Amino acid sequence: MNLYLKNFIMKFGKLERIYLGGEAEVRIYENVVEKIRRKKRYRHPKLDEILRKSRTRTEAKIISLARRQGVPTPIILDIEGDKIVMERIKGRTVKEVMSADVSEKIGRYVARMHRVGIIHGDITPMNMILSNDKIYFVDFGLAFIEDRIEPKGVDLHVYFESLRASFDNWEELKEAFIRGYKSEYEKAEEVIKRAEEIELRGRYIEKRIS
Repeated sequence: MNLYLKNFIMKFGKLERIYLGGEAEVRIYENVVEKIRRKKRYRHPKLDEILRKSRTRTEAKIISLARRQGVPTPIILDIEGDKIVMERIKGRTVKEVMSADVSEKIGRYVARMHRVGIIHGDITPMNMILSNDKIYFVDFGLAFIEDRIEPKGVDLHVYFESLRASFDNWEELKEAFIRGYKSEYEKAEEVIKRAEEIELRGRYIEKRIS
């Protein structure tokens, strides 16, 4: 981290809390967020270092690409090794404020990402924040670039399942998302159909197991 940013954090933000996830340690300061990819003990140390740095750079590039497509994201302030420092988005999680209008906006933003091949990998109401009437995507830790229909269908399936698990009116929210998604993506029908197929596969496997 450069000297300017160290001084910035010292002057404008104290450490408020730390989240330990499977992939990263996230340090929440008053005005910035520092994300550090965690070491994996099962990997060779040198390989692990190379992978953490590479995935950190990829995540930062994807965040910037999404932002250029009109998807609200935190601004990247600094990247060093396995660390990303970004602005802190203050607001409420989408899970707290979910509505049909919110879900429709999410659909439009996901469409913008899919148009340029961004697969988010973890579209859930807890990974988005409503701030100043904007819905920010704040976690791209599992994101990658891929233009095939299958991973886009998986993206939608993950979101639909998160709705089902969290909201009684999940069907209404799902339809709202689909409206927004269709409004901005010419391949929407194909992706939605694939998401439905993925859901059927999951049900079939559950039935076989039971």
